[in-house]
Amino acid sequence: QVQLVESGGGLVQAGGSLRLSCAASGRSFSAYGMGWFRQAPGKEREFVATIGWNNDATIYADSVKGRFTISRDNVKNTVYLRMNNLKPEDTAVYICAAGYGMNLRAENYDYWGQGTQVTVSS
Repeated sequence: QVQLVESGGGLVQAGGSLRLSCAASGRSFSAYGMGWFRQAPGKEREFVATIGWNNDATIYADSVKGRFTISRDNVKNTVYLRMNNLKPEDTAVYICAAGYGMNLRAENYDYWGQGTQVTVSS
């Protein structure tokens, strides 16, 4: 079992930055691939980024490539999402997930956090 708790969301103006954190508890955090997804009101959950177990590989959605950076600290059992140059269309609940390997599809993740709200004003 892995428990995930996100933090770091908030209200920011367009062009601003935020860093989200996802703290994991339970066993074998370093064995899991980690992902960030987001869900806006009335929309389906959307893949944002994923990172391999040892920080050596990342994949991003085209909509965030060049603006967002995913990273992890296996000592602190935490995965991060640094978000720069935020846009109003980035407004959503951001949710982290853990699974085996790197995955772009939500159904391939086994554990989910509750999410943290990010609101970007224009």
